[in-house]
Amino acid sequence: MGAAVVLVAGGCGGDGDRKGGGARPAAGGAVTIKPGELLFRDARPGPGNGMVASSSRDAPDGARQVGRLDCVRVYAAGGTGVCLTVKRGATSVTELVVLDRGFRETRRIPLSGLPSRARVSPSGRMVSWTIFISGESYTGQGMSTRTGILDTRTGAELSSLESFTLIRDGARDRSTDLNYWGVTFARDDDRFYATAKSRGTTYLVEGRMSTRTLKELRTNVECPSLSPDGTRLAFKKATGDKQRPWRLHVLDLKSMRETPLAEPQSIDDQAAWLDDGTVMYGRVDGVTTDVWAVPADGTGRPRKLISDAFSPAAP
Repeated sequence: MGAAVVLVAGGCGGDGDRKGGGARPAAGGAVTIKPGELLFRDARPGPGNGMVASSSRDAPDGARQVGRLDCVRVYAAGGTGVCLTVKRGATSVTELVVLDRGFRETRRIPLSGLPSRARVSPSGRMVSWTIFISGESYTGQGMSTRTGILDTRTGAELSSLESFTLIRDGARDRSTDLNYWGVTFARDDDRFYATAKSRGTTYLVEGRMSTRTLKELRTNVECPSLSPDGTRLAFKKATGDKQRPWRLHVLDLKSMRETPLAEPQSIDDQAAWLDDGTVMYGRVDGVTTDVWAVPADGTGRPRKLISDAFSPAAP
């Protein structure tokens, strides 16, 4: 990795380019982005498997609405939705689909790689994605990722964070093996956090869109997720145990104190926040996945939130 990257304003090519005439028809069917509901990927067997779905916060494991958009990853905030989907054919193509509040498609960006992570800033303005360029797991030795960011207001598309300047120990890091993934945005649409990896070590970095810079904060932090109040990061921490390689933690950004959460299983996911006191995430349970939730202060125990589901978001 490390190829030159250009920040391109305006259209990006592909079927989703807008050339006037507004958004495409709703891709989510009965699914919309609104407070009081949870969005997720439906993992039930049957025709809805893999489709974006929603349910009520009051009864998350109750009746669900299933849309018509197949998403490997889905997320929404501030009236903007994002879906990483795979367009299958002779050669499969990953696409980033940006959606408005009514789940109408507003932009579609073709990507080269396998879908991994997707996020939207709290305001709905900034969209981020991560794809695997090679390898299919964060534990793989040959893993290589690419993370991009789209400003939905200006149309500017950053195809890779590798164009940013990374500062470590007060100096610019010019490592050629840098990988980035798992962006999470602050409310100002400028500051964000992400994971960097070089020479086998992972780092939490803080980035600024305005200065195109990244600053290392600490090691062994992967897939950060900023709390609604902006004070803490949920993340997965490597344990060194091959049977359970990660454990969910929460990092207090003021004190930099880590708290292990009460979820005992290894979670390979970028967690999301149900509210300021609760973290939710996809968990593999036998042959399917479910969405679970656990208190963010390390107390209590995990509870199943949504059966047969993955990639949760609380718009």
